[in-house]
Amino acid sequence: MDTLTINQRRSGDVVILDLVGKVTIGATNQQLQQSLRQLVAEGELNVVLDLGATTFIDSSGLGELVAGYSTLKRGGGRLALVRVSDRVMDLMTVTKLYTVFDIYYSETEAIESFQNAADKASDPARPMVADVAASSIS
Repeated sequence: MDTLTINQRRSGDVVILDLVGKVTIGATNQQLQQSLRQLVAEGELNVVLDLGATTFIDSSGLGELVAGYSTLKRGGGRLALVRVSDRVMDLMTVTKLYTVFDIYYSETEAIESFQNAADKASDPARPMVADVAASSIS
C-alpha cells in the first residue's frame, strides 16, 4: 500500500512540510492537497515542500504539486521545493515544470528565498536546481 507521512515544522514565517513516502494517485495526493489547503485557510502563505524523503512521485503526484502551487498562489502565497530527487527533477525538466516551481538545493536557501525581498533570479551566486537543470539540457 502506498503511504505518505507529512511532518510539519516551522522556521520563522515559513512552514516546512517534510514528505516521507510516495505521492501517487489516490489517498496520498488527497493528503497533500488537504495539508496545503489547510495551511492557506490558516493564513500560512510561505510553504516549503521537502522532497528529500519522498521515494516516488507519479504523474498524478506532479499534478498535485502544481495544484498546491496554484492554491498557495491564489491565496497570495508561494511554494518552494527542496531536495528534489534526480528522477523527479528529470520529470520536471521533461514536462517543463521546473519553470513553474522555485526549486532549491537546501532548506536554508529555500527559507532565505522567502526572507529576502530580492528576486531569486537577481542573485546569481545562489542558483536554483532548476537553473542548473535548464542549463544542462540547453
